[in-house]
Amino acid sequence: MTVDEATGRAGAREWVGLGVLALPTLLLALDISVLHLAAPQLSADLGASSSELLWILDVYGFMIAGFLVTMGTLGDRIGRRKLLLLGATAFGAASVAAAYATSPLMLIVARALLGVAGATLMPSTLALISNMFKDVRQRSMAIGVWIVCFSAGAAVGPVLGGVMLEHYWWGSVFLLGVPVMVVLLVSGPLLLPEYRDDKPGRLDPISVGQSLATMIPLIYGIKELAKDGLATLPLASLVFGALMGLLFVRRQRTLPAPLMDIRLFRNGSFTSALTLLLLATFTSGGVMLFFIQGLQMVQGMSTLRAGLWMLPMTAGMIVGSMVAPAVARRVPPGRVVAVGFLVAAVGYALMSVDPGSLAWTVTGLLVGAVGLSPAMVLGTDLVLGTAPPEKAGAASSLSETATELGMALGIAVLGSVGAAVYRGRMDGESPEQLPAEAAEFAEDSLPGAVAVAGETPGAAGETLLNSARDAFSSGSGLITMLSSGLMLVVAWLALRGLRGLRPIGAEEPAAAGDGPEGERAEPEERAEPGERGEPGERGERRPGEGALSGSA
Repeated sequence: MTVDEATGRAGAREWVGLGVLALPTLLLALDISVLHLAAPQLSADLGASSSELLWILDVYGFMIAGFLVTMGTLGDRIGRRKLLLLGATAFGAASVAAAYATSPLMLIVARALLGVAGATLMPSTLALISNMFKDVRQRSMAIGVWIVCFSAGAAVGPVLGGVMLEHYWWGSVFLLGVPVMVVLLVSGPLLLPEYRDDKPGRLDPISVGQSLATMIPLIYGIKELAKDGLATLPLASLVFGALMGLLFVRRQRTLPAPLMDIRLFRNGSFTSALTLLLLATFTSGGVMLFFIQGLQMVQGMSTLRAGLWMLPMTAGMIVGSMVAPAVARRVPPGRVVAVGFLVAAVGYALMSVDPGSLAWTVTGLLVGAVGLSPAMVLGTDLVLGTAPPEKAGAASSLSETATELGMALGIAVLGSVGAAVYRGRMDGESPEQLPAEAAEFAEDSLPGAVAVAGETPGAAGETLLNSARDAFSSGSGLITMLSSGLMLVVAWLALRGLRGLRPIGAEEPAAAGDGPEGERAEPEERAEPGERGEPGERGERRPGEGALSGSA
């Protein structure tokens, strides 16, 4: 059974196909988190320097962020299923190359190829979901399943990686992706339909280069500022990326077949949804950074145990992602998203009550995950629903780009705030017998303090460690309070930016002019989504309306 032509509702084939699409989604999230566990082993085995190790860890994310826009649009041109299968083949081959790398350079190149291949998978899976599930209620539920799989992959990564590293060598974590890609390559042609733009136009190489020169320097600059604070190279990278972004947007306005259709941003709901996705991941990025470090260096947990304590957050995300689409069938999505942000504000506030307490932090993170999930599910659904069908790949790539930027910005900004609090609290707190260089290292970051305390015997080491943990908890408490306050503001923005949207699947309201006798004036003719080159609309909003909307 497939799509019902009369109702547009998906059948069994589409739901089984959704399970196939869930596999690469789960794998990509797992691959992001699992390598950090293997870093010490591979560094020792390959003899990687500290700078080489950083590139091994970071180049994957750089390539994904840089190629998302290009790959989303490429899928619209050559076919989303074709791009998905090509990406799966490349991802499997690069995984094998990474697993058996014999030098740091070989592993860096393999990780870069994994990132490029990964950039084909995310927008392709999301665009195919948009095409397979035409019924808006089914589509919102399918996107909820997609979000759950991504969250599950991120949470299961440390657990599964920890188990494998206890029994196998570091390369085994890369081989996890090979059987998943084999299943996708075998079942994809049987279960996934093909979709492409009938009139895609020529792919512009200059635009591809400009998009890469925009995203990679921006992500690099943000990450480096988060690690090392203000420095010349990261700032120059940000300026260069911003300038290239301006040139990129300027060029897209003049092309008959742009790499990124700027006209999508004329739709107020589209722009609002992207903004809300960015802000949601902004807070979660910074909070998760401190939560994970707190589990390992304040609570003293192993990586495997810390991964297990992340599972309640995944459970909260699953609950929220499944409940939100059902509620949005009766309540306007803007209100559901706004209430979710209020719940997230409560969750972050709970985390700030006692940042050193495992019970408070885990409970708060669970509540926060429940609250953020409506924005992730309904926001993504709204981005796809307001874009023309032939632009689904481009729209999905913009959705993924917004979350990538939000996560990186959250880690950089909130991480810098927490680090500043730590340094302020630790200034002059090191024991007098510590050498000046060791004291400076300990007062700069919690990992530094843990390393110094491990080499400092007796009460001095214990005192240093306790002071560092208290200082870190103070920084963690501040960023969760700031995140809670930001969620209150974002809840208001969601109400303003998404106002006028009807519940998912609600029928169009009667046209103006209905008379008391039940006579109704003929509705004004309106273009279908994609006609005249304009993005489609869902709900009553006209392009450009909404507190968060912008016009390009």
